[in-house]
Amino acid sequence: MTVGTDGLLSNEHSRRVAARLREELARRRMSRERLAAEAKISLSTLEKALTGQRPFTLATTIRLEQALGLQLRAPEQAPPPAQERNLAPVWLGSYSRQAVKRLEGEYLTLRPSFQDARTVYAYRTVIAWDDAQACLTFHESDRMDGAFTQSGHVSFPIESGHIYLVTNYEGQFRMVVLSRPTIQGDMFGLLSTLKVGMGSNLTPASAPIAFIPFSRAPDPEFGRLEEGREKYAAYRAHIDRIMSQGYAEFVFD
Repeated sequence: MTVGTDGLLSNEHSRRVAARLREELARRRMSRERLAAEAKISLSTLEKALTGQRPFTLATTIRLEQALGLQLRAPEQAPPPAQERNLAPVWLGSYSRQAVKRLEGEYLTLRPSFQDARTVYAYRTVIAWDDAQACLTFHESDRMDGAFTQSGHVSFPIESGHIYLVTNYEGQFRMVVLSRPTIQGDMFGLLSTLKVGMGSNLTPASAPIAFIPFSRAPDPEFGRLEEGREKYAAYRAHIDRIMSQGYAEFVFD
């Protein structure tokens, strides 16, 4: 883990801690107010770190670890050899940085809402190269349900020709399978995840999902968009395209 002389975690490590905390809060059905109180830090400090407004400090991270009883700080890892820093590991598809450069950027992410399939749920996903891990990573933001924000690795094996966005939290997986980008840079596919049900129930669920480059989505609107909203028709058209044009399919008896 990298810590500056000012006691601040590096931006990358701070993002990882924030993602881990959001998942843990959701899993424990724990409010941010309660966590701040138990860690003996201010709610404002916690909120700013979780939303990326400023990095976590080492002292804050240690207090959060003690309050939750888990390890948030990743152990130090030796950097890969210089000749390997532009080549992803085998388990992610052994792609080169140059080969996936086109995938890097910000995307308007669209899928049906799990509460109402005709409602569009929109948020932001950033795909970027991580020098320390020598691979593409992704991070979601601008979600209404911020506690469920996901981040993880991007796999791109040549054999399948598809792109996989994988979250692995202590053996719990969530995955998005996407097509190669169209000439406009759009990517379409399926999300497989766990849907929050009544109480603590979690149900496996899948939904079509679209990634539209920000360059093609000026002034994006985030959140749940119901029919009649200004951008609803355009956003819904992207989702409907997934099944109608064969980017993915659901198989039923």
